[in-house]
Amino acid sequence: MNRRHFLQVSFASSLAIPAFALEANNPYRKNIGIQLYTLRNELKKDLPATLYSVGKAGYQQVEPYGFPDDMALEMVKVAKDEGMAVNSSHFAWESVTNPTKDGVPEFDLILEKAKEAELSHLVIPYLHTHERGTADDYKRTADLFNAAAVKANETGIQLSYHNHAFEFEPFADDSTGYGIFIERFAPEMKFEMDVFWVKVGGADPVDMLTLMKGRVSQLHLKDLEKDFAIPQYGSIPPESFKELGNGMIPMEPIIEAAAVAEVDHCHVEQDHSPDAMNSIRESMDYLIAL
Repeated sequence: MNRRHFLQVSFASSLAIPAFALEANNPYRKNIGIQLYTLRNELKKDLPATLYSVGKAGYQQVEPYGFPDDMALEMVKVAKDEGMAVNSSHFAWESVTNPTKDGVPEFDLILEKAKEAELSHLVIPYLHTHERGTADDYKRTADLFNAAAVKANETGIQLSYHNHAFEFEPFADDSTGYGIFIERFAPEMKFEMDVFWVKVGGADPVDMLTLMKGRVSQLHLKDLEKDFAIPQYGSIPPESFKELGNGMIPMEPIIEAAAVAEVDHCHVEQDHSPDAMNSIRESMDYLIAL
């Protein structure tokens, strides 16, 4: 799938999304999660106090990172003690892409730990440059993901891939890494779509959700500063990350599209903030007001 055809199809598919207000009992808003990488600095200082504040801010579930390291396991335990659900975690993805590397835990062990933690989703959070440098690299990586997803599925765990913007950068033939993943992922392999990075990469999140109905297991909700020049495929300034409602990405149609696309969970995330705890409260206030 080349970029031009991909964007044409996604634009046409967006016409199927209805426009109506977000209902008070919307399942995503009622069960909204937070990707805890947002609060990484606070968690390192005082994990129990940070998760207590997350619950008080109104979040019903959390998504840890770094699973299955000790800190991730502690996040799972403490969050549950605070009454929040833990359905998903980002994990040590080189267990899939580079399993013989020193210090990388075995994927079977990760699945075992995930079952013990009662997780239903595991997410590949990133790719190194050598795992995505060419179209062939994306194809090889997709095949590794597919094999792992089949194994995870046998244990009742859904494996997904979390995008950034680099997957949308076109190769010489106008194909993209994300398009290759869409074409090559097996039915067992899903996507955790980050709407911020989709936008930065030059695509529209609602269009993408419509195009990929049934293939997106989870969403990351975050906002992008107004007047940001898109597309961009590399790193971007920290101040470009905004609380929900403070940027250019309308969240209501995305959350409505998520229901049509059969998404399981939505998580707020903000990669950078001078006051992360205040930011997640602002984002929650925005969701409540929708």
